[in-house]
Amino acid sequence: MSLRVMDAMLPRLAEEFSLTLGSAASVITVFAVAYGMAQLVFGPLGDRFGKYRVVALGCLACALTTLVCALAPSFSLLLLARTMAGATAASIIPLSMAWIGDFIAYEFRQPVLARFLIGQILGLSGGVALGGFAADHLDWRTPFFLIALVFFLIAVWLLLLNRRLPPQARQRHQSEGSAMVRMVSEFGQVLALPWARVILLTVFAEGAFLYGSFAFMVSHLHQLHTLSLSTAGQVVMLYGLGGLLFAFAAPALVRRMGEVGLCKWGGILVALAFLVVALAKTWWWSVPACFIAGLGFYMLHNTLQINATQMAPERRGSAVAAFASCFFIGQSMGIAINGQLIAIVGTTGIIVLGAIGVWLVSWNFVRLMRKKRI
Repeated sequence: MSLRVMDAMLPRLAEEFSLTLGSAASVITVFAVAYGMAQLVFGPLGDRFGKYRVVALGCLACALTTLVCALAPSFSLLLLARTMAGATAASIIPLSMAWIGDFIAYEFRQPVLARFLIGQILGLSGGVALGGFAADHLDWRTPFFLIALVFFLIAVWLLLLNRRLPPQARQRHQSEGSAMVRMVSEFGQVLALPWARVILLTVFAEGAFLYGSFAFMVSHLHQLHTLSLSTAGQVVMLYGLGGLLFAFAAPALVRRMGEVGLCKWGGILVALAFLVVALAKTWWWSVPACFIAGLGFYMLHNTLQINATQMAPERRGSAVAAFASCFFIGQSMGIAINGQLIAIVGTTGIIVLGAIGVWLVSWNFVRLMRKKRI
């Protein structure tokens, strides 16, 4: 929610601070960069001090940094606050995934991760919808106050719950020596694995092509089809509902299609849906397209996630952190590049490029998976 709340508010920010749409998109880019880079710290911290505990404290830190976003008096200070918010948010999803990987056997893990995705999906959809509503009817600062309150309440709940967990669920790994040396060593061990490098490069490209385009989708519907930002946000919110369908149908889809089939058809669905959004002459084609894009993305991304939890089991915290880092650094690069391209190709061209890129990423990963299994 914290990441995606700014998508629908880009035109409003551009107007309020006298910026281009590409420059306003920096509020998303800096969040994603900080989120991705901070993974390199939180992965080893989770292994050292206990993943669940670090997630709980991370939520408390997010409440503070999100509040700073709400109070920022200028765009430059908003960028700084969003950087802090991205860094603190980095502790939550990857360490939660790694915690699941520690306690759920591999053969049961994909359906569990799919259910875990429900929280992410609701946050993504809620962030886009809240941002669109705020852009039309509220002050742009209001969503940050609400999100800060949510983070604070969740932090208190998790810290209380952490005390009641069995000892094995609060496990930490004792180690000696310099924390920096351990961190470099652990990530070095992950990167030394050929298949881990394939997964990390794949998720980097996925983030660049998919979310590099997705961040401008509300603006595309607003500018091309003259929809209000709140209505455009509600249309794009259907992306999350497509993800919910995958979360509930994941066990059946995994049995029927397998990992190769999920990646193959996930990439095809995203590409077709993005092309419809980009090229349709009327806005209502975007309603089913956004839904299908969400379904396709989670078919592809959930398969990458399940591989990430197993690419270095003895360094799972660091491995999943590296996965998330590549995903969000890819997003930031995609948004930054598209922010420059938008003046040349427009939002239509950016979404078309995203469609082609996601299809190529999924096709290549399917090819490599099949080669690995021979």
